[in-house]
Amino acid sequence: MKFALHFWGLFCCLYALSKNIYARPDAVSVGALFTFNSTIGRAAKIAISAAVNEINNDSSILPGTNLVVEMQDSNCSGFVGIVQALQFMEKDTVAIIGPQSSVIAHVVSHVANELQVPMLSFGATDPTLTSLQFPFLVRTTRSDHFQMAAVADLVDYYEWKQVTAIYIDDDYGRNGIASLGDELVKRRAKISFKAAVRPGAKKSEMASVLVRVALRESRVVILHANPDSGLTLLSLARNLGMTSSGYVWIATDWLSSFLDSSPRLDIGLLGTMQGFLTLRQHTENTRRKSMLASKWSALVKKDSVDDKFLINSYGFYAYDTVWILAYALDAYFSRGGNISFSNDTKLHEVGAGGLQLKAMTVFDGGRLLLERIQQVNFTGATGPVKFDTDGNLIRPAYDIVNIVGSGLRTVGYWSNYSGLSTLLPETLYMKPAKRVRGDQKLHTVIWPGETTVRPRGWVFPNNGIELKIGVPNRASYRQFVSVDDNTGTVRGFCIDVFVAAANLLQYPVPFKFVPFGDGSQNPSYPDLINNILTNDFDAVVGDIAIVTNRTRVVDFTQPYVESGLVVLTSVKKQSSSGWAFLQPFTIKMWCVTGLFFLVIGTVVWLLEHRINDDFRGPPVKQVQFLNSVLRAQGGHEKHPRPLRDHHMALRGSDHPVQLHCQPDLHTHRAAAHISNHR
Repeated sequence: MKFALHFWGLFCCLYALSKNIYARPDAVSVGALFTFNSTIGRAAKIAISAAVNEINNDSSILPGTNLVVEMQDSNCSGFVGIVQALQFMEKDTVAIIGPQSSVIAHVVSHVANELQVPMLSFGATDPTLTSLQFPFLVRTTRSDHFQMAAVADLVDYYEWKQVTAIYIDDDYGRNGIASLGDELVKRRAKISFKAAVRPGAKKSEMASVLVRVALRESRVVILHANPDSGLTLLSLARNLGMTSSGYVWIATDWLSSFLDSSPRLDIGLLGTMQGFLTLRQHTENTRRKSMLASKWSALVKKDSVDDKFLINSYGFYAYDTVWILAYALDAYFSRGGNISFSNDTKLHEVGAGGLQLKAMTVFDGGRLLLERIQQVNFTGATGPVKFDTDGNLIRPAYDIVNIVGSGLRTVGYWSNYSGLSTLLPETLYMKPAKRVRGDQKLHTVIWPGETTVRPRGWVFPNNGIELKIGVPNRASYRQFVSVDDNTGTVRGFCIDVFVAAANLLQYPVPFKFVPFGDGSQNPSYPDLINNILTNDFDAVVGDIAIVTNRTRVVDFTQPYVESGLVVLTSVKKQSSSGWAFLQPFTIKMWCVTGLFFLVIGTVVWLLEHRINDDFRGPPVKQVQFLNSVLRAQGGHEKHPRPLRDHHMALRGSDHPVQLHCQPDLHTHRAAAHISNHR
């Protein structure tokens, strides 16, 4: 009897176990949402694919279930991210890996909360993305709260009391710098000036921001941006002389991620950031990290990517994110969880119109899967993977990197456990925590200007008077200068030329544009010029003509646009020939030339025929001689002339003077008669 009971109990256990195993689905659909063509996205795309292949080939995790990850490119667009997230919800997706951007995460997290689909973001570092507001958003990377604490410890370590913060004016930038301000206050320091840069700003706008920064007292600059805008800002800062000796630049981990991904660092690019400090998310040397790094080149080649790049810290976190989800799904299925969805009553109450809102369903096991995600505990490529009670990964740590020469040099580490140290953070967790100021250490840093002397961090402020630049607020032809009535922004060709010239200066020049006129009609340009004389304007920029009366009272720059009327006419191409010299001789001109010949010949004949024998005789002879005289054009006669016996003639060779002498045979006197004639 006992044997039968034992046998029946064993049979029930095996049956229950078999039912649990066979209850697992054949495939699990997971979405991935990030920007493919970005520093983080390029590495994440390959790392996610590698992790999925390893999981599907590992029989110890998710047995009998194939993990399917569909990747979508959000292209750094919040709107596109929302649309793609909604598309995932229509396909019965149990989880979403991403989004990469903090801006998109703020929007899409509301959808995840409503439909109870866990989102695991490996790139959204905004510290305000907390589990209290967004419970279904799981951050699988380090929060900027810890990064800003590391920056604040750096500032405190070098005893700087004021810093200037340059950041991108979005959720990622604003909230990160706000966290930095809170951390600095704890260390009796502060942000003396916040310089916000508009997302997608032009170079002229960035240059204006840097000019305002250069006029401030603090020389410690914290740059919290993304690779695209950050590199442009650094290039402009170098042109303005803001990367020289005396300045301190500390960039957040966006810079180290970009440099780590580049297989060959450009010397010219590194020249713009010599002596800079940047932070890098610390990843421990684990077995999975070594395996992924060793086969990275083959993975890149297999993905048919033209650009060769290396893996960065975000790539390792994306790799671990897939494993986090795999371990959580395995635990979810092992405890009887299944994949089922139900309709959302709230969506049925909303008039959907053309939107397919009814197709979006709520994941019934979303909360249970979220609990399994928060309970994972394993060693991944980044180190121990475990979440604390606040939903953050344990053991936050950063590398402190100094950019020197043609490479990167690690000068120390920061961890939330022990602060700044020259020892690896994982070696300090076994020791008692010490955050005493005297125990904080870093290796020697090479600062801008190739010096090891710690910069003072401040200068006397260059509070130069801001120049008031008058611009005409025209009502017509606004291509040269235009003023936006709503925002007050001044644009136009003349403005672009002025800003470009100001940016070429080796020193910062503060200025502001002041519109002149109401915009309903074109203003008086003489009155605009007179405002310089009355000191209402320091200068005037616009389509101002350079005229005499204005040059007497003001100075003008070199003109860059020609003024005046322009006539456009077609050009007739004429073929050239050997008789081209006859083209100016029209019929009228030939007639006038012949008439001149007759008139001049007649006048000469009338004056000469009485005293010159050559103008006598037959008409043919006279015409021939007259023709020779006119063709000679004052030339000298070179043929000999016969002399009579009672005359003697002497003609000079260089002057048309003839001396004729007729001898007087009278003995009582001698005379010579000299006459001049032509």
